[in-house]
Amino acid sequence: MTRSTLREHYGDFRSNWGTLTFYERFEQVIALALTWLVAVIVVAATWELAKQVLVLVSQRMLDPLDYRVFQAIFGGVMTVLIALEFKHSILGVIAQQKSIIQVKTVLLIALLAVSRKFIILDTGTSPEHILALATVVVAIGATYWLIRDSDARRSGTAHALP
Repeated sequence: MTRSTLREHYGDFRSNWGTLTFYERFEQVIALALTWLVAVIVVAATWELAKQVLVLVSQRMLDPLDYRVFQAIFGGVMTVLIALEFKHSILGVIAQQKSIIQVKTVLLIALLAVSRKFIILDTGTSPEHILALATVVVAIGATYWLIRDSDARRSGTAHALP
């Protein structure tokens, strides 16, 4: 979101505040608090990731071909991306006053989390564990597709975007 878009949403938020029920106001306040908390987590995780990369660079140990370094760095990157996606979905609740739980967003975040798990898997991971994770990906993907397809039929569009 751009700064002007945020200002517009904040203006909408303020103008709609009077029309909200007590519980809707409660949801908005909690969503705002969660946004700030997740932002703090994102900053802290990014700081720790940056420190880890700087230490590896300063010790000349940053070898992207070493799978352990790759796992550590990209596991951290995926963690930050997952937290950012959480924050973005909470901001959507505040800005558009949508329901607090967006099932499609939760499913997409779950796919990100499982993708992160695939990235940080050890080379000695059992085939059963990999099959279980793959099954989870298929289940989450199928659920997302069914919800998206249902939304598309309801809105009359051929393909609904997330």
